[in-house]
Amino acid sequence: MAGMRMLPEESDISQQQIRAASAVASDLVSDDDRSVAADSWSIKSDYGSTLDDEQRHADATDALCAANFRAASDYSSDKEEPDAEVVTSMLGLQSYWDSAYADELSNFREHGHAGEVWFGGDVMDVVASWTKRLCIDISQGHSTNHVSDNTSSSVEDGDKYFSDWSVLDVGTGNGLLLQELAKQGFSDLTGVDYSEGAIKLAQNLADRDGFSNINFLVDDILETKLERQFRIVIDKGTLDAIGLHPDGPIKRVMYWDSVSKLVAPGGLLVITSCNSTKDELMQEVENFNQRRGEASLEKEQEAATAAATCQFRYVDHVRTYPTFMFGGSVGSRVATVALLRS
Repeated sequence: MAGMRMLPEESDISQQQIRAASAVASDLVSDDDRSVAADSWSIKSDYGSTLDDEQRHADATDALCAANFRAASDYSSDKEEPDAEVVTSMLGLQSYWDSAYADELSNFREHGHAGEVWFGGDVMDVVASWTKRLCIDISQGHSTNHVSDNTSSSVEDGDKYFSDWSVLDVGTGNGLLLQELAKQGFSDLTGVDYSEGAIKLAQNLADRDGFSNINFLVDDILETKLERQFRIVIDKGTLDAIGLHPDGPIKRVMYWDSVSKLVAPGGLLVITSCNSTKDELMQEVENFNQRRGEASLEKEQEAATAAATCQFRYVDHVRTYPTFMFGGSVGSRVATVALLRS
């Protein structure tokens, strides 16, 4: 579940066209597939049994209904569809990704192919180098209002800053983003995906390419069994895929609640999306912070838990992606936003 399948070299495709294609694809999903996905979203792994699915769904549904999703906000969108519109696709189902990675693993074993690079190699390189620059600036105590995309500094220059920057890639897919981060100087690297085939492919590629130090685990971000926190959590397309599930709005609420527990205090969440603009991502952050603020107020008579007080604030976003005009507005097919956890 590393991201969305994008047509190569089609940077002029709008996000509206992508959603239209997703809506058509949703018609290909059988009722049985939807039922299996809804009833069996969590996976079996080596980390014990999952939490009660009905209770998690009930909690997430309550949070979704209670959230104040305003029709308009300070974070304006460049898309015409209402934020509450639910567009589903087979790309939101685990069965799709299991099948896709089974094919890619077979391709690797037969031909040595690494598989698709979600959003393209250029975006992956930008995310890796930009994240490196962001970490260096934070480590040096520089302002993080705008991070340059300049990648001229050598890996050796940054090595001294990265020893305590642990990285988690959620929905890692073939794990190539972690390989790029390793080239940038990061060493404490972990990738998780709910598809066992993806993890097998990622581990095989890492071993072949000389990155056997990268740790790969089967884990579902919505039902995570991870018990540690990371200074950087990276998501390249996973939130997009979660949003395309038939229960997408509820799953997205569950995503924010879960990912917030994985980011260490003072750590970063770096999200790359092709289905949401920067402003729409920030609206989700605002909704999450509001829920957390309300949870904190409810606990004012007792010690507030770390989960209840956790919030995110905007740090920066990538400004160098190609843009296009649509309906008189300027947009980009990809958005990458960095958030700092309180």
